[in-house]
Amino acid sequence: MLPVPDGLDGMRVDAGLAKLLGLSRTAVAELAEAGDVLLDGKPAGKSDRLTAGGLLEVTLPEPRTVEVVAEPVEGLRIVHDDDDIVVVSKPVGVAVHPSPGWTGPTVVGGLAAAGLRISTSGAAERQGVVHRLDAGTTGVMVVAKSEHAYTVLKRAFKERTVDKGYHALVQGHPDPTKGTIDAPIDRHPRHDYKFAVVAGGRPSVTHYEVVEAFRAASFAHIKLETGRTHQIRVHFAALRHPCVGDLTYGADPVLARRLGLSRQWLHARTLGFAHPADGRWVEFEADYPEDLAAALEKLRAES
Repeated sequence: MLPVPDGLDGMRVDAGLAKLLGLSRTAVAELAEAGDVLLDGKPAGKSDRLTAGGLLEVTLPEPRTVEVVAEPVEGLRIVHDDDDIVVVSKPVGVAVHPSPGWTGPTVVGGLAAAGLRISTSGAAERQGVVHRLDAGTTGVMVVAKSEHAYTVLKRAFKERTVDKGYHALVQGHPDPTKGTIDAPIDRHPRHDYKFAVVAGGRPSVTHYEVVEAFRAASFAHIKLETGRTHQIRVHFAALRHPCVGDLTYGADPVLARRLGLSRQWLHARTLGFAHPADGRWVEFEADYPEDLAAALEKLRAES
């Protein structure tokens, strides 16, 4: 049982509890519908309003366990492999690790199927994972194989000493052509599956430079200073220049169809960091997959 903080006074139950507990509004709504949210001892509906000082009692469900299934992943390419790390080029439609609701292939499962032992640090379903890419984003990523590598790489990502380079096709022509987007990101206030630039969100910094311009789009090189979920997609959507093909964040479906894209044109191109074994700087690169390469060539041919 906990009192409603002053900052949540007047908010809907689903919105307020989502903020307080770090859950999605959908998850809170399901709890309320099941009678698992009590406000001053009475069941609260998802649209009821919170009152500062009121007593909240929330019964959370038992956490669901997620198992790693060792199965080969088509298109998962190993870029580098040694005693401490494995660097892969992740194909589209592949999540990094299992999670509730995801039934598709995973990087962790693909590595297990390939007989690669990875670090046992981290939650059971995401052992060895030190950073992630969206299922719909392709490119280079590293997984820790040793416990030492896991610790060192986790710290490196947290302290922002990792060099993360992305390439993106964004709609229109960003002005200026080189700049920094510094805007906080949090869950979208109305749509749980999306993120948005939100006052009070987590600090998020994206550096970009347009290196090629076409009639309908621009090709940009991007460096991430932070690594929030959907960061590049959210930041460019906020500038009204969403990634080409990213219908979730407002991209033009006509342009996406013309270029043969069924997902965002966004690729983790390069990854550089101090190798956890000896501190030497290493850099890895992932080639564009066929759909992104074809879309880019089509734009170049039209220019």
